[in-house]
Amino acid sequence: MESSLSREKPVVRLRAFRAIDDPKTCELFIEGHTQVLTNIGVTKVTSSKNDWMYNPAAFVLVVESIEGDRVYGGARVHVAGGNQPLPLEQATAAMDSSVFSLVWNYAQYGTGELCGLWNSREIAGYGVGSIFLIRAAVAISQQLGITSLFAFCAPYTIKPVACCGMELETGIGNEGTFFYPKLDLIATTMILKDVDTLSKAEEEDKKAIFKLRENLNVVRTEELRKKEITIHYQTLIPLLDKWDLKQAIAEAYDSFQKATVSIEGAKKPNLL
Repeated sequence: MESSLSREKPVVRLRAFRAIDDPKTCELFIEGHTQVLTNIGVTKVTSSKNDWMYNPAAFVLVVESIEGDRVYGGARVHVAGGNQPLPLEQATAAMDSSVFSLVWNYAQYGTGELCGLWNSREIAGYGVGSIFLIRAAVAISQQLGITSLFAFCAPYTIKPVACCGMELETGIGNEGTFFYPKLDLIATTMILKDVDTLSKAEEEDKKAIFKLRENLNVVRTEELRKKEITIHYQTLIPLLDKWDLKQAIAEAYDSFQKATVSIEGAKKPNLL
């Protein structure tokens, strides 16, 4: 029997896991995210391709029913490496190939990308997609060992990621912006340069993230615009003993080398 969500006092679980460890929940994530994108007329987004669920360097956050049979929202943190480029690279490389160098500059010390952020209409207005998933993604990034975190933002997500310490990255595109995923939509490149210290985060967000890091599995009642939601945080990522950041960095280097060779090859003239 499917669970129902109380609109007056919703109670949900916010859970983190590595994609390859929970394919069933990944499928629920994909189903919900696809529906949200379809509702706004977006049908082709590189970060919404389903192959991330087989990427050993992809980590997932879901806001789900306590029973785990419904997913109301989610986000992902992809670490550079694994078996695919970061979604930012996939989305922008054809427009500006310097994205590969930009990512590698940070990937050699461990970097990732916050992507795939969404929430369903059922839970709209409670801050799930605009605040709490973003904070949780920044919080779990420390567990992964990465030092920086990218985000490729729609206009409405720039402010909340900036509140968590991200800043505009102007080194690619048009001062960091691209027409994406459609010509009438703009996406902005943002980066958090200090995952551990969050020196540029707003004080409220910084405190919330640090509290979550101190107690990764906790029940908290969160409030936004006089609306309350009870969140059972389960952000201690299971099976992390199988995670190897050094291997991911090595794989990121291999990807960077291949991308560089490909770019240089494309630049060479055809000689008769």
